Amino acid sequence: MNRAELEHVIRAAASISGDREIVIVGSQAVLGQFPSAPDELLVSADADLYPREHPERAELIEGSIGELSPFHETFGYYAHGVGERTAVLPEGWQARLVPVPSGDALGLCLEVHDLVLSKYAAGREKDRDYVRSAIRHGLVDLPTLLTRVGTLPLPPERVEVLRAFLVADFAAR
Repeated sequence: MNRAELEHVIRAAASISGDREIVIVGSQAVLGQFPSAPDELLVSADADLYPREHPERAELIEGSIGELSPFHETFGYYAHGVGERTAVLPEGWQARLVPVPSGDALGLCLEVHDLVLSKYAAGREKDRDYVRSAIRHGLVDLPTLLTRVGTLPLPPERVEVLRAFLVADFAAR
């Protein structure tokens, strides 16, 4: 997915949900801060999102422009309607959302450090690969991540594991 495609999904999701503001929490949120992000971070064909004021309408978006929908078949990309709590995010993340205007709609993308921490918290290997790519390309810095990781709503022992991953991944770049 590229920035123009993300903006298309934002407009469509806003129209379907009747909510002008759409929060993007998945990997394609990187396009908010980095419209020309490295290709290896843009391999996903979907944008994980929900309407800010009406998060319960994410299912409506999923059913209308989700995977295998006519929208997906026509354009080759789609929206994945998710819940507000899908991503584990650090304290203060909402104040750092990156605005992406798109017609009458407004996408609100996770700031890249918050996005990377949500990927670490998810703990899947594909997410770790994504994080390593963001680190290699210099999109995130270690001090910011180390500051925010302690504010994730996770048990202290899990936070310490994530700190160790952060340090190891930065050392390996």
